[in-house]
Amino acid sequence: MAGLPLIVIRPEPGNRETVDRARAMGIDARGFPLFEVAPLSWDAPSPDGFTGLLAGSANVFRHGGPTLEPLRILPVHAVGAATADAARAAGFEVAQTGSGGLQPVVEHLAAGRYLRLAGEERVPLLQPAGVLLETRVVYAVRALPLPPALQAILREGAIVALHSGEAAGHFAKETTESNINHRAIAIACLAPRIGEMAGKGWLKTGIAPERTDHALLALALQMCQTV
Repeated sequence: MAGLPLIVIRPEPGNRETVDRARAMGIDARGFPLFEVAPLSWDAPSPDGFTGLLAGSANVFRHGGPTLEPLRILPVHAVGAATADAARAAGFEVAQTGSGGLQPVVEHLAAGRYLRLAGEERVPLLQPAGVLLETRVVYAVRALPLPPALQAILREGAIVALHSGEAAGHFAKETTESNINHRAIAIACLAPRIGEMAGKGWLKTGIAPERTDHALLALALQMCQTV
């Protein structure tokens, strides 16, 4: 297919999954994970007194380790389908699956006390009346520098898929420090906040109509063909 290649920078295993989906759509997709996820040592509170678990990433269940085991009696309120699938694979029951970020999930919670399992970097949440959140950090995401092969591709022009605000900020910083012209790069963003964190000056900024990998790749396909 003619047009610019699509660069996927999210960590594994999501990187390979997105690249495979993109290639199945006919997109010239190339994976360059700029993040790696590592488990952290953490202590789980007793599940007694909690109404449920709040999870904003599948990494909670991929990297939570054996400490998760006593919490399996709590229903999971997941940010999206991938997180819900990871919860089920880890032996949890899913009570709610969101589609537009974690805040809308919180707003639909019944009154009660919930345990939020999260990464070191996480979105702040507003707690509705009657909803109490207690947080445990179970994993960390480490940013990596731009490899020379990716720098070379970006200098020639590319579309870059951005799945998180942290990815957007890191990518903007790395390309600036590497003296890569942002006007050669278009970005496809999963949500408006991600576009805001990427900043201005890109060749084009596109925002997916919904927070799913399918919607992001449909946007990327259009951008690859027209930018």
